Amino acid sequence: MSDPTPVIDDLREESEELDRLVAGLEPERWALSTPAAGWTVAHQIGHLAWTDHYALTAVTDPDGFRALVEQALAAPYTYVDDGAEEYARAEPAALLARWREGRAALEKALREAPDGARFPWFGPPMSAASVATARLMETWAHAQDVADTLGVTRAPTARLRHIAWLGVRTRDFAYGVHGLTPPADPFRVELTAPDGDDVWAYGPEDAPQRVTGPALDFCLLVTQRAHRADLDLIADGPDADRWLDIAQAFAGPPGGGREPKGNEPKGNEPKGNEPEGDGAR
Repeated sequence: MSDPTPVIDDLREESEELDRLVAGLEPERWALSTPAAGWTVAHQIGHLAWTDHYALTAVTDPDGFRALVEQALAAPYTYVDDGAEEYARAEPAALLARWREGRAALEKALREAPDGARFPWFGPPMSAASVATARLMETWAHAQDVADTLGVTRAPTARLRHIAWLGVRTRDFAYGVHGLTPPADPFRVELTAPDGDDVWAYGPEDAPQRVTGPALDFCLLVTQRAHRADLDLIADGPDADRWLDIAQAFAGPPGGGREPKGNEPKGNEPKGNEPEGDGAR
């Protein structure tokens, strides 16, 4: 049984890093447009607060969560945007307080969850570790949008290992949402950790199809925060090459991703709910 404590600790650190980015912003900067079409900084934080609310409800009130799912299913293509919009209407100080309160309550609930507990979600039920992993992926991805908007370069950390693992785990899902049959055999994925020394490896060492490159670039790819053309990832084998064009660590319809640097955005950003967690717009 996986101990959720390390990933819950990392989720807290990831959230605090983003908190430091936005805590001192002047109110008008919360209205800055981010790389996600139609979303401001306030929408990014509002979305995180909104999805934290969904996750907390799933952990503490399964029946209440099922009622929320019914609401979401009534508007499957707009409920993510609608939730972000609702929360973003608040004054920045109130929105920041709401996000802080919600994520603290979720952390407490995850730490107190019984061993082996499974919680309902939009896909299969999740463990506390899976909930925390999905929230970390979501938080990191939206923090990237905020950092890009503010012109801040974030130093990658070892916390990326959770997102890398999720990106590998969702390989077959990415094929499926594009109407493609997943390859029968696993790939070998070797990612250089942020410290430049360690390698995070997944899959059989002798797998004929491989993906290699920096862990940061892989995480940017699977969260669709950067175009493949701007990343230093290498695919060996036609199926692995195809995967890098469609990879996404979040559920919903195929994400539109981001245009290569220097091109205008498509205005078709990924939406939906990560297979074991939350949406990444």
